Amino acid sequence: MVKPRVLIADDDPDILDVLEITLSEENYEIIKAMDGEEALKIIKSKPLDLALLDYNMPKMNGREVCRETKKDLLLRHLPIIMVTGKGEVSDKVGGIDAGADDYVVKPFEPKELLARIRMILRRTARDLEANPLTRLPGNVSILNELSSRLESKTLFAVCYVDLDKFKAYNDKYGFEHGDEVIRETARILIQSTQKIGNPSDFIGHIGGDDFVIVTTPDVADNLCKEIIAEFDERSPSFYNETDRKAGFIMGLDRQGKEQKIPLLSVSIGLVTNEFRGIQHVAQVGEIGAELKSYAKSLGRSNYVKDQRKANNNQKN
Repeated sequence: MVKPRVLIADDDPDILDVLEITLSEENYEIIKAMDGEEALKIIKSKPLDLALLDYNMPKMNGREVCRETKKDLLLRHLPIIMVTGKGEVSDKVGGIDAGADDYVVKPFEPKELLARIRMILRRTARDLEANPLTRLPGNVSILNELSSRLESKTLFAVCYVDLDKFKAYNDKYGFEHGDEVIRETARILIQSTQKIGNPSDFIGHIGGDDFVIVTTPDVADNLCKEIIAEFDERSPSFYNETDRKAGFIMGLDRQGKEQKIPLLSVSIGLVTNEFRGIQHVAQVGEIGAELKSYAKSLGRSNYVKDQRKANNNQKN
């Protein structure tokens, strides 16, 4: 069983020791920080299940760390417990206003703290069946969303988003850089959907570098174009200066031969029920995989929309 990973941040080493001993009793994996800046860096770089922040820390206080965390589209679901001084009502209010999910008062009762942590972790797991890297809804939620759209008998559009040449990038730059590319891609999808899409649009993370957006046909084309434009603008920043200027990296093909591999791009297969009926979720996935494969064959960031009608096999 995977241990829940908890960040504890406090500039008092004695408090850190007490927290570590208390949480270790329930088999949590502990990461420690001595100030707010270090805490925020850890939050942004490591997948966490919960953060326990002291309100008064040097460099950045707990409220500032909480506010910055909740502003990030990929981190706003991270539960945060604020630790405040006894009787400091303004600290409690400030923490809650900044987005903290709960607070405890020093000196705290270990059993009460553990009970609060268990409650928040249960609630988070229940409310958010999510990919651990991006915190976007995972496959169960994706299937439920697609089923709901099919049952509603309304027009819908499904964007299957995939990165091109991602394995070669991972091989050269390592998994930590690869994970950051995945997180940045998720941010692009969220921001683009907020800008172009509808309030009811759905964004899910299938796994790896595969994502899905469920929207409506009237905005789907512009949404795909926005995603592509944003990704192509940001993708050079994923590379060092030498590779960025060259426009490629050196990597191995399937036969183990070294070759020039283009920089990352994004391919999107766009499935809609505008032109033909779609009866089940599996059909959506099959069409999406076919369109995405065709988009990948074009060798650059692109999207392919299925405009085939019944008994018509022409792609557009």
